[in-house]
Amino acid sequence: MASAIALRPTCVEDLVEIVLEARRDRRTLAPAGGRSKADIGAHREDAVPIDMTGFAGVIDYDPAELVLTVGTGTPLAEIDALVAAERQMLAFDPFDHGPIFGRPEGHATIGGIVAAGVAGSQRLSCGSARDHLLGFQAVSGRGEALRAGARVVKNVTGYDLPKLAAGSWGRLFAMAEVTLKVLPRPLCRSTRVIAGLNPDRAVRAMAAALGSQAEVAAAAHIPAHLRGGTALTGLRIQGFGPSVQARGALLDRLLADHGRVEALDDAESDSFWESMRTVEPLGGDDPLWRVNVPPSKGSAVVAALRPSGARWMFDWAGGLVWVAFDGDPALVRTAAADAGGHALLVRGPASLRAAVPTFHPPAPGVAALEARVRRAFDPDGIFETGRFGGYRP
Repeated sequence: MASAIALRPTCVEDLVEIVLEARRDRRTLAPAGGRSKADIGAHREDAVPIDMTGFAGVIDYDPAELVLTVGTGTPLAEIDALVAAERQMLAFDPFDHGPIFGRPEGHATIGGIVAAGVAGSQRLSCGSARDHLLGFQAVSGRGEALRAGARVVKNVTGYDLPKLAAGSWGRLFAMAEVTLKVLPRPLCRSTRVIAGLNPDRAVRAMAAALGSQAEVAAAAHIPAHLRGGTALTGLRIQGFGPSVQARGALLDRLLADHGRVEALDDAESDSFWESMRTVEPLGGDDPLWRVNVPPSKGSAVVAALRPSGARWMFDWAGGLVWVAFDGDPALVRTAAADAGGHALLVRGPASLRAAVPTFHPPAPGVAALEARVRRAFDPDGIFETGRFGGYRP
């Protein structure tokens, strides 16, 4: 693809020209930032990469209004440091996928985080990336610049654009700027744990905690086979010191029937939740799946896959099952579907990623709706590279 515009645009006008030229040349484009998730999906050599790191930097930050606008190429680490200095946070708890692929952290950009809908353990209480995306600026596959502002809920098409943008994986438009809601950072955090629970009992204990007035921020479970023989179920509470202390005491009483409840010290707590972010207990060799189901069904997924040798761990109180499994992918997808959920292939050898769609195959009606939405923004498939399998116009 020959172009007078470098494929590292620094303004929306450059990006528009790149897309229009791709339409003329019938080429596909692959926007990318830090490439921390480049190994999700199949590699496509015919897609022309766009380096979105030219859209980097803080555009506006008003701590008093809890609103942050940044270029999509801004590193997540820089944003975390910026808001932490104001005792604030991105409450959907985004994380860098680098360690999942055996690479160091520090390369994830906020555009990739939003496009992939990345959210960590705190999603359980604070919602997902789409719940915190207030607006964005982008260029569609038509070569049209569009903006959905913080005070603009819908544009003339009737689409709730922020809801479409988060989790779109760059298949609708290339985002140049995002506006995010930030929240105050908790002054105090405490993690309570129960050792020795099996999957069913862990899910029940986490459900009991979430159904209480303890206002649990995160709930996760690492099974015995990943911890040298002793499973550990963790529950995090946070807020003002006296409130955290009172709610911790409430959890101690509430969960006494499920097992002995202990409080982790700060270092142990940080280590536990960091292991959920990096998925380190599952190692880096076997194919890795992210299975999303109703929390009460997490143990059903485990029951279906454990006899075949799968290793696993729970986040989101059982609603997210990380599964490491070097077996038939159909077994994972069937277990997820039978539990009322879906499975995304996160990591695997190139041959597997080329043969197995990244996303769980949708029902026919859902697939048709998704295709219509993609055609509305990208009728020529400029951003539909085939990386994730499925639809290409």
